[in-house]
Amino acid sequence: MAVEVALLRAAMAASVPVPPVVATGDGTGSDAASTVGAPWMVVECVTGETIPRRILRDDEFRPARASLAAQCGEVLARIHRIEPTSVGGLIESDPVADLRLGLDTIGEPHPAFELGLRWLDQHRPPTRTVGIVHGDFRNGNLVVGPEGLRAVLDWELAHLGDPLEDLGWLCVRAWRFGAAPHVGGFGELDDLVASYEAISGARIDRDALAWWEVLGTLKWGVTCMVQAATHLSGAVRSVELAAIGRRVCEVEHDLLTLLP
Repeated sequence: MAVEVALLRAAMAASVPVPPVVATGDGTGSDAASTVGAPWMVVECVTGETIPRRILRDDEFRPARASLAAQCGEVLARIHRIEPTSVGGLIESDPVADLRLGLDTIGEPHPAFELGLRWLDQHRPPTRTVGIVHGDFRNGNLVVGPEGLRAVLDWELAHLGDPLEDLGWLCVRAWRFGAAPHVGGFGELDDLVASYEAISGARIDRDALAWWEVLGTLKWGVTCMVQAATHLSGAVRSVELAAIGRRVCEVEHDLLTLLP
């Protein structure tokens, strides 16, 4: 929680739209604020919509959809310009190795995912500058108003890595929620990239971005497996987790269509 609070404050200082932090605590000590028994934070309310179905279909958000991809490119560029050393506690790891570990731990045979892992390992893009990666920047974690993006939520998966990871994750088919546009179901890739390049001053390698989209797709597939295993093991009995697990075959299809 302390890391997430530090991220929110650093993001606000970098002109990233986030809910302002009102108060925070570590949940220890004898004061009244510690009675919650766990680390906590309170942020200001940001009005708007987060449900993708409404953002993608309701007429109220038609103006937002026209500019949202470009706004996401601008905001991601600002996130990636945050000095990594300004926020402690963030870690860096090999994303391909992480997926391999997750797949092997579950122990289910999924040839499509094995093929994807082999392709990812054999076609790694050149190493870029390591920066702060939001980790879950997608439709569903954005507060949107009729005019566009109002706030970026859910920073708990932030880490150090290649900033292109965030752009590739935003383009994963699962986060289009049945809509056609490549970026979150609401916008086009050219708008996202042009806006990102204009703010960051860095050129986007489209082949590298495609690699990160493949990785993001496989990551979502492994995540679906983990969610299902959580339910099936009895650790958390949940219809939602079971339903997410049923999407593994859908992700396998998406992955195979992406691989050259």
